[in-house]
Amino acid sequence: MTEVVRYEVGSGTILVEVDDNSYGVDHPGRNEQGILDAGRRLEDALAAVRPAAAAAVDAMREIGPEHIEVEFGVKLAGTAGAVIARNTADGHFVLRLSWSAAAEGPFEEE
Repeated sequence: MTEVVRYEVGSGTILVEVDDNSYGVDHPGRNEQGILDAGRRLEDALAAVRPAAAAAVDAMREIGPEHIEVEFGVKLAGTAGAVIARNTADGHFVLRLSWSAAAEGPFEEE
């Protein structure tokens, strides 16, 4: 089974389909249409995965590549926010982040 979770985004809302038994899905938070309210903004939920991307880039920066690309799936998990999916096929979003080295020296974040 699946559930529908509502997140606030910008000046509106977005509905996201999640597995019924997903981590962070709080069943008592349903509205009259049966939609679960995440109780948070989508932007805030996604902020939870930023440290993982930063850690991956920092770890790779030490070996001095000219280009770094990090790709991972992100799942939305109701009140828990966003979690890194076990694979990109499981994610609600596939994020591909890319950095290139500066022309005059070793790798630097743009």
